[in-house]
Amino acid sequence: MRLLLVFNPHAGAGRAAQLLPGVRSALENFAVLDVLQTGGAGDATRLVAAADLSVYDGLIATGGDGTLFEVLNGLYTHDKAQRIPLGLVPVGTGNAFARDLGLLPGDWAKAVDLIRAGGLRQVDVGRVETASETYFFLNIVGAGLPVDAMEIAAKLKFLGNSAYTLAALWRAIKLKSYPLSIEIDGKIINQDSIFLEISNTRYTGTTFLMAPDAVLDDGLLDVTLLGKLSRVRLLRLFPTIYKGHHVRYDEIQTCKAQEIRITAPQDLVLAPDGELRGCTPATITCLERDLQIFGPGP
Repeated sequence: MRLLLVFNPHAGAGRAAQLLPGVRSALENFAVLDVLQTGGAGDATRLVAAADLSVYDGLIATGGDGTLFEVLNGLYTHDKAQRIPLGLVPVGTGNAFARDLGLLPGDWAKAVDLIRAGGLRQVDVGRVETASETYFFLNIVGAGLPVDAMEIAAKLKFLGNSAYTLAALWRAIKLKSYPLSIEIDGKIINQDSIFLEISNTRYTGTTFLMAPDAVLDDGLLDVTLLGKLSRVRLLRLFPTIYKGHHVRYDEIQTCKAQEIRITAPQDLVLAPDGELRGCTPATITCLERDLQIFGPGP
């Protein structure tokens, strides 16, 4: 087996750099390994886009959700026939996709074992089309509070997995809403909303069970929409997200969809997989079982 490893030494507030020797040694026990190390934002996408993937049996993203997002988008610059299986070694601040594979934050040794086992699984991929670009995601894309929280969390990465939680709580206290028009498989919803999240995976930011019914290979994305509510009620709702109980609140609307279109009077920034990328209007589509990954079966 020959693998291409894309490593982000800045993941996990820089703690990932200390793990590279161990990760590399573990992978080299069973594979020929080439390593590409990123230096800044966008590097992983550019490096993967420029790589000759035909000589590899797998592509491994080593970092957090942001690294995985960049590697995925580099992979999707290649024709579908050239897209080799994608693996993940979670060493970042946010590892939501890894959580859906049964991996806990920092559980890189178990992730290596999954790659060694060679089991492959077909999973759905989300595609986002805006006026200026098209990109792909494996976890979520959000608007409203998720964007506000990510802007703050980026400054709190030194706190590790708590960064996004604290940022989201702070923004919840501010209680800002946004007028949105959302078309979900032809059905239109117009309302002021605190957040909209479109999920391919169950978890957001490692700890939030935002979409408890999401399935990685069902050909559908899970939509979670929170309308206006009082600050007190939002603060009561907030901790219930950890166990997915927020979906019981009347102000929460959920559904599954193959295509979602979002517009707003003022363009809203979008947040895919822990990054800030593009803005509304946008069309989000589920590409059913479009990617092979190393991981356990469904």
